[in-house]
Amino acid sequence: MPVDRERIAALTRELLIAIGEDPDRPGLKQTPQRVADASAELFAGVGLDAAEPLSHTISVAQGPAPDTLPSGAVILRDIRFRSTCEHHLLPFAGHAHIAYLPGEQVVGLGALPKVVEILASRPQVQERLGEQIADTIDDSLDARGVLVVLDAAHQCVTMRGSRQVDSSTVTVAARGELADPVQRAEVIALIGQGHA
Repeated sequence: MPVDRERIAALTRELLIAIGEDPDRPGLKQTPQRVADASAELFAGVGLDAAEPLSHTISVAQGPAPDTLPSGAVILRDIRFRSTCEHHLLPFAGHAHIAYLPGEQVVGLGALPKVVEILASRPQVQERLGEQIADTIDDSLDARGVLVVLDAAHQCVTMRGSRQVDSSTVTVAARGELADPVQRAEVIALIGQGHA
């Protein structure tokens, strides 16, 4: 279902009036439409199937050594993402790091950021976002293990309330073999290499 831009613009106009502003003054006259346009982009993931980018897998058996499964993790670091906190409708943004241990299927690396983008482009909390990314990859690829680390700054923490401007939140979601503390620690160390 597409975002109802007209309704968002009307509600934004009402919000401006409710905070004591004049929505017809020059600086704010276009704000309702701008907010509507931004909302269409920020919430573009609502209703989309996050597994769709992972639907084009490659069978490991089709590779050069058909009897050999990859033994190591596939790691994609520093995937930039932004989302909107469902508690205050304020943005949070940061980096996602994804690792998976392939089973019999692998996927093009470009598909992983698409999964993150779809799931992040809806009202979210970071903890659930990481779990949803891990579940989507695990279910779609039948991976032996999945690890998702999210590190993000939340404007509901940095711009209001306690105003901890230097803080970030780190969450970890692990599935399968990568839920094992030893394997998880090894992959997290690889994710952190070069980030000192």
